[in-house]
Amino acid sequence: MIARLTTTDLWLLVIVLVLLVILVFLAAAEMALSRMTKPKAAAMADKGMRAGRALERLVEDEERWVNPLLLTVNICQTVQATLTGIVAGRAFGPAGVAIGVVLNVLVFFVLAEAVPKTYAVLYTERAAQVTARPTLALIRFPPLQVISRGLIGLTNVIVRGKGLEKGPFVSEQELLGIVEAAADDEVIEHEERQLIESIIEFGDTVAREVMVPRPDIVTVEHDASVTEALDVAIEHGYSRLPVLGPGEEDDIVGLAFTKDLMRAEREGGGGRSVHDFVRTVRFIPENKPVARLMREMQAEKFHLAIVADEYGAIAGLITLEDCLEELVGEIMDEYDVEGAEVQRLTDGDYLVDGGISIGDLNDLLELRLPDEDWDTLGGFIFGTLEHVPERGESVTRDGWRFTPVEMKGRRIVRVKVSVVAGAEPRDRDEAGASAPSRNGAAG
Repeated sequence: MIARLTTTDLWLLVIVLVLLVILVFLAAAEMALSRMTKPKAAAMADKGMRAGRALERLVEDEERWVNPLLLTVNICQTVQATLTGIVAGRAFGPAGVAIGVVLNVLVFFVLAEAVPKTYAVLYTERAAQVTARPTLALIRFPPLQVISRGLIGLTNVIVRGKGLEKGPFVSEQELLGIVEAAADDEVIEHEERQLIESIIEFGDTVAREVMVPRPDIVTVEHDASVTEALDVAIEHGYSRLPVLGPGEEDDIVGLAFTKDLMRAEREGGGGRSVHDFVRTVRFIPENKPVARLMREMQAEKFHLAIVADEYGAIAGLITLEDCLEELVGEIMDEYDVEGAEVQRLTDGDYLVDGGISIGDLNDLLELRLPDEDWDTLGGFIFGTLEHVPERGESVTRDGWRFTPVEMKGRRIVRVKVSVVAGAEPRDRDEAGASAPSRNGAAG
């Protein structure tokens, strides 16, 4: 049974309605201002649009309005929830508290959250213009400024951390999500998105991931003649050749520059040993960040380094061009012979280079292969099988089958990638939790 409301109760309802209107305004302001960009606000101000100057001031410093606005929202929500509970308790008795909670969830969520924020998303500029001046006046209210700063100061005392005052904090994944959303909304071009993503990922890339592996390095023996070394350089189109040291150890003692060999042969020294023209070479660990290596190459003016593993053995070779390609993509000149790492076959399968990186393959074919333990597709197959693949053996994961079709010794050169008939790729969580099995064709 509903009790009769008193005059006090009616006034309390009026206050609740006023608070509802304020919350609608604040929700629209929060969403509109957070979506407004600095260039857009500056353009609106330059055109003399209504509230353009106020909007420009707000967008220039987000921290200036975020905390006071959120504090006001919290105060209004707390007061209206308390008043609604009081009125509902008087009207409906013991069940009034539950009724008040339900009304708050339904009415205030829909009217004071969903509706204004949806409107602000659809009509950002209009909502920003309407709310800019009142919001600017609100955040200039001295008591609100004092309370807001005091609460933030208390937060910094409770939660201490290095660089806490520098916020806000955005993770790489969140930043990549922002870039993807901007590309989907056509705010940035597809090529710009790729470049931004490459720059973000560049900081996490190490030399091992981009180096030319040891089996692919073209070298010359230390006792080869200048003419022989030049023949090798011209055949492969290289300006620098690693020179192997004496003895049976597979060790690199330096570099032979093609320009030095050409000068020597022109001067009649084609029969001299290439060892006479060896220059020093830089050795780096395989886990050296590529970003740091590229800065060192620029500062110290060297274009090539030899990558060594933790035991000192030669793991590969990396050039300045390899570093740049991580940012801008493959760099080909008129003499390079381009070999596609991924070829689409007539039956719908793919023929893939075993040395392709897991990340590149995931991007090209929208796969979800793990890249924590392996850098290349060949490494993934080798590591999953835990032995050198035999003829007809394959690995199956997430509805895809990976079958080595060309081997060079223990190295996987080419892999056939095909969809398993009747299999549906699992979602990311399931894929991450599942482990492929092995028995000829692993599944």
